[in-house]
Amino acid sequence: MKRVLQIVPALESGGVERGTLEIGQALVAAGHRSLVVSAGGRMVPELEAQGSEHFAWPIGKKSPWTFRLVRPLRQFLREQRVDVIDVRSRMPAWVAWKAWSGLPPSERPRLVTSVHGFNSVNRYSAILTRGERVVTVSESLRSFLLSHYPHLDPGRIEVIHRGIDIGEYHPGFLPSSDWMALWEKTFPQLAGRYTIVLPGRITRLKGHFDALDILQGLQDRNVPAHLLFVGGTDPRKENYRRELESRILADGLAPHVTFTGQRTDLREILAISNAVLSISTQPESFGRTTLEALSLGRPVLGYDHGGVGEQLAELLPEGAIPVGKTQQAADRLAKWAKGDNPIPRWPHAWDLDTMCRRTIGVYENLAGG
Repeated sequence: MKRVLQIVPALESGGVERGTLEIGQALVAAGHRSLVVSAGGRMVPELEAQGSEHFAWPIGKKSPWTFRLVRPLRQFLREQRVDVIDVRSRMPAWVAWKAWSGLPPSERPRLVTSVHGFNSVNRYSAILTRGERVVTVSESLRSFLLSHYPHLDPGRIEVIHRGIDIGEYHPGFLPSSDWMALWEKTFPQLAGRYTIVLPGRITRLKGHFDALDILQGLQDRNVPAHLLFVGGTDPRKENYRRELESRILADGLAPHVTFTGQRTDLREILAISNAVLSISTQPESFGRTTLEALSLGRPVLGYDHGGVGEQLAELLPEGAIPVGKTQQAADRLAKWAKGDNPIPRWPHAWDLDTMCRRTIGVYENLAGG
């Protein structure tokens, strides 16, 4: 049995946090002891119900005061006889590294740092390259690290794609009849329309203006399309949303665009869509929603960069287009709308079991067994 400590800032929501729970559950199932240090959050009860142990420390706060946790963490590592640390964020990584490096080499656990995004390139971010193993979630992220941190030995990097539960996301999934009835009653404007979904928060990064360009292109090509923006709006992004709404009104697209707001049924929405967009203006390190849509058998049209480009290259090459080529995107979707829908590759190896097995393999190999 190995004792593995994962460290994240908090457990409120998000992909990194979800991955922490998934790895914790897999560790317990494999007979290991799973410990998690974070500031806490609404995901803690689920984590503990799966058999992991949670320790509430304010380790993610970006403040010099957070370094007061270095000595307590060093003592914690000794008392709990931790075999492996996996730290998944920059501020916690600084605290963990100082605690770890202050131990005699013979007493140190093995140190893993996990990189989940294209962080700014500076000394603060460089801490995530100091692990004995550096786990990244895509080949694009691996290339990014090597190009910006020349001291990083490529042999220390392990690319482990995030995975999804193929029992939940598969081409045979269908929403319940009750869900369908409520959906059709709530959104009658979608009846008979070619429904395109852009999932994600209402932020400039997600490419909403490009989506409107694509929608306009479909209108010009006589495709009866309707665009769904599925995601909530942070109060700080209200000005951006107003920009979007002004553009929609100015171009006469209001009858063809719906903001659904935040939803808890994205799987069902993806499953009944005709096509899904993944057009973030900056490359995403992975793109979980893209993989979910592809696994549901839905055609995805996405920009060919970052983790999304990697997914499309392997699972649906027909869905990849150059960044910003909205008219090319409209041409592609118009072709699909005429019944020429491509089918994503299935089955695939981007599944949750593979992710967990490979991650635990890194821990076991480092810790010796």
